[in-house]
Amino acid sequence: MKDDAPTPLDPPPRATVAGTPTIRDVARLANVSIGTASKALNAGGRLSAETREKVQQVAREIGYRPNDLAQSLHRAKSRTIGIISNDSFGRFTFPIVEALEERLAAEGIAVFMCNATDDPERERQHLDQLLGKRIDGLVVTARRADKRPSIGPLPDGLPVIYVFSQADDPHALSLLPDDEGGAVLAVSHLASLGRTRIAHLTGPEHFEAVRLRQSGYRSALAAAGLQEIEGFYRSGVWSEAWGREAVASLFAKPERPDAIFCGNDQIARGALDTLREMGISVPGDVAVVGFDNWDVMTLAARPPLSSIDMNLKALGREAGNSLINMIGGGKLGGVQRRPCSLVVRQSSGA
Repeated sequence: MKDDAPTPLDPPPRATVAGTPTIRDVARLANVSIGTASKALNAGGRLSAETREKVQQVAREIGYRPNDLAQSLHRAKSRTIGIISNDSFGRFTFPIVEALEERLAAEGIAVFMCNATDDPERERQHLDQLLGKRIDGLVVTARRADKRPSIGPLPDGLPVIYVFSQADDPHALSLLPDDEGGAVLAVSHLASLGRTRIAHLTGPEHFEAVRLRQSGYRSALAAAGLQEIEGFYRSGVWSEAWGREAVASLFAKPERPDAIFCGNDQIARGALDTLREMGISVPGDVAVVGFDNWDVMTLAARPPLSSIDMNLKALGREAGNSLINMIGGGKLGGVQRRPCSLVVRQSSGA
């Protein structure tokens, strides 16, 4: 026997082909028909596990990749969806897209993401490009959940979901966090700590989220049997500077709050800074709760900030489930608000 002769322990020779591998090469090397090879590679048909694995192993060995465009034309599905966002910072969009993409990947669906940066013309261009790729569905998201004109025009029947954004079309599916419910959680928590003079510092009132959180603040006070003290509700801008300014103004008056619910974490971070500079103990003298649960703000705050989490990843997963349902022919629509949760840290006594 020659030294280089194969022995029973040697692995079978690796399959190779000249040029770009085709499905004909896969079928020939696996000793199956082209139809069987196609079924094995596309998870279709009724094949034995052994046959399917043999075909897939040959495809891997020779580096065969299916022609996605040809397959999409054949089955009238591209296995792709588009995402158009106006959130240039990604602070709200990234958690949503991460969870959405993970859910769709489990179904073999890829994602194209475009950033329109609040530019209608740029959004139109992105939409045209996505439609040119024959996407199976579209997700529209933003950095604020206010109403916007419905995106379009779109092909009839194309599934569209607005996430952390809502269309002016009442029949469109819009998935949003429950801002009012989140505010109720925050104020109820503060009231449960025995705080009775609860202030609310928030952003501009033209934001729907501000109005909803204000409503939750007032309803939670009423439910706890507490009065809203005049001057304890203040709207300004979404910034640490406004939080500092508002706290300085509040504590310049004789009647001071013993708790502050802030409309976002930036305002809360500014509020904490000024309270510390004034020598006011948090949470000893004043308990503070923010909104958004943005780690950059909450964990670096002094002390770490309790905050309302909008559960954006859960929102993204639900968007993925809804989109899969709609691509399969399901009919979904209307505004759906999903629960927020409270993350308690030292600023309110954790």
